[in-house]
Amino acid sequence: MARIAFIGLGNMGGGMAANQAKAGHQVAAFDLSKDALDRAAAVGCTPVASVTEAVRDAEIVITMLPAGPHVLKVYSEQIIGAAPTSALLLDCSTIDVDTARKVAGLAKEAGYAFADAPVSGGTAAADAGTLAFMVGCDEGDFARIEPALEPMSRITIRAGDHGAGQAAKICNNMLLGISMVGTCEAIALAEKLGLEPERFFEIASKSSGQCWSVSSYYPWAGPVPTAPSNRDYDGGFATAMMLKDLKLAQDAAAKAGATTPLGAQAEALYALFGGLGYAGRDFSGILQMLRGRLDDLKKD
Repeated sequence: MARIAFIGLGNMGGGMAANQAKAGHQVAAFDLSKDALDRAAAVGCTPVASVTEAVRDAEIVITMLPAGPHVLKVYSEQIIGAAPTSALLLDCSTIDVDTARKVAGLAKEAGYAFADAPVSGGTAAADAGTLAFMVGCDEGDFARIEPALEPMSRITIRAGDHGAGQAAKICNNMLLGISMVGTCEAIALAEKLGLEPERFFEIASKSSGQCWSVSSYYPWAGPVPTAPSNRDYDGGFATAMMLKDLKLAQDAAAKAGATTPLGAQAEALYALFGGLGYAGRDFSGILQMLRGRLDDLKKD
């Protein structure tokens, strides 16, 4: 049994913290939302009043925060120096590579083992404990990191040194955003050509067009019962979050001198979809925009 501090109990963090408690660990949980703290208490976590209280006696600190500035502020002002230097620090947020490396430098300078460990899989995997973790860390620390993440994980992969986990996540989500747009365009075209989207699923999921956006997250209601398309695109991975990740990818591409025209186009399309009032809907709901059927979709 480990003493775990879990900071950030949103759509992803809440399920992740619950799985740590389910595994028998003592989880001191903190979030700015009282409702999130109440949900954490209901699944076996111990709500606390501050980050510093959560990390005071922690053996493992896990953070799941909205963006880079939040991560830098929380680590530099509330975790480093407050947690025991023996604690393993794991940031599972999706942020820019430069900030991840800056936080890693601050942590290492203070004597902590730190990893950027962003996740893939969405809220369903967070709740089920089947996330994929992409880890950037010192090679010698990975043996401690993998078991710490195991209650939340389907697979944990060391991507490389600090920042590499964020690089992997940004590239992966750019690919996901592009593939979902392609999937939605294909469905919209199939429908216009008189091919039923359900039948198109049967074909595409077994043909060369097969991808995760088709087989696991099909944006048309019916073929994949767990997909948000069956819930009016509620829950899942919000368009605003996909847009955030695509912006991170485009910023990284500009700094690195990489050419990502499809990533740029995907960013523009999700920005349009979100700007029309659907930023809180699952990103696969962009299908309705491409079909010209936004009136069928509830706004936020």
